Amino acid sequence: MLELIGQLVDIDSGTFDKEGVDRVGGLLAEEYRKLGFKVEAQRREERGDNLLITHPYGRKADILAIAHMDTVFPKGTASKRPFSRDERKAYGPGVMDMKASQITTLYALKYLIASGSPAYRDVRLVLNTDEEVGSVHSRQLIEEQARQSRYALIVEPSDDEGTLVTGRRGGGKYYLSVAGIAAHSGAEPEKGRSAIAELAHKILKLHALTDAEAGIHVNVGVISGGTSSNTIAPHAQANIDVRMETAEQAAELDRRVREICSSVDIEGTSLELTGGITRPPMIPTQASERLLGIVQEESLKLGERIVDKKVGSGSDGNLTASVGIPTIDGLGPRGGSAHSADEYLLLDSLIPRTKLLAAVIERLSGERE
Repeated sequence: MLELIGQLVDIDSGTFDKEGVDRVGGLLAEEYRKLGFKVEAQRREERGDNLLITHPYGRKADILAIAHMDTVFPKGTASKRPFSRDERKAYGPGVMDMKASQITTLYALKYLIASGSPAYRDVRLVLNTDEEVGSVHSRQLIEEQARQSRYALIVEPSDDEGTLVTGRRGGGKYYLSVAGIAAHSGAEPEKGRSAIAELAHKILKLHALTDAEAGIHVNVGVISGGTSSNTIAPHAQANIDVRMETAEQAAELDRRVREICSSVDIEGTSLELTGGITRPPMIPTQASERLLGIVQEESLKLGERIVDKKVGSGSDGNLTASVGIPTIDGLGPRGGSAHSADEYLLLDSLIPRTKLLAAVIERLSGERE
């Protein structure tokens, strides 16, 4: 397992690095083909190819497992910080989020095969390539596969304590472009219309939408614009992140963001807004609570008591839950400091989490016996 994890970590696979993401996909596809699975690639020109993996002798293949192949790290990171390990932890870009999860998923199916259980045939896997930017291009595939499934198992990594995730806030990403009119800021500033000044008005209004008590947060996290300090800025851009608790909040927040960005404060400037709500909230249901109980029962059999929690970040579990499929998230191995240079994987969680995933798959498969 560690050898394969090391191979994956040492391949740069940032979301926008199609070549690297496809190398990861190629390695994993070969491993699944060795087990007799069928691998179908959903070809993409600008992003990595999403993979749908099923067994040709599957009776129904209605247990959906999802694991993403992309990371947040730019090209060149793997050569600067290659895979390494000590007695307790492994390190490297994406080691915890979520290249180790790819291998625990693979080995859970190997474990079922080796034990003589036919449950591995009931699994369909989606390995997608743009989760770190909201699964915009893989959303349709995920939702299509979820609608054909009874359960969704999201193999995102767990935290240090091994906690499962049963609820997530929803989220969205917007991109605002402002066009102004350039002019010399000293000689004839009256002829200019500052795109940066217009953007400043919008930032204040957008941030004012935040309602922390209600679980609504709006953040303009990246801005750029202008050409020089003595030129009235002819253009400016902003990347906007929104988070919310409920579907109703999502609809209202989307309406208000669009309303703010539909008219200008500075005459002579213009606005273009793209993007939208990318992940609806993941809200626990009776069915997902039942699934949680199954996972907890199987973990107790393996000697571990697992609790669940709700988190603010999003995942592909938001998408499967939104189409009404019972979903459990955080089934991957334990670790921490995701998305940072200090990211780590706890080695002693690899085998327990592999066995747990296998046990849950077998239990869910057995419900139809």
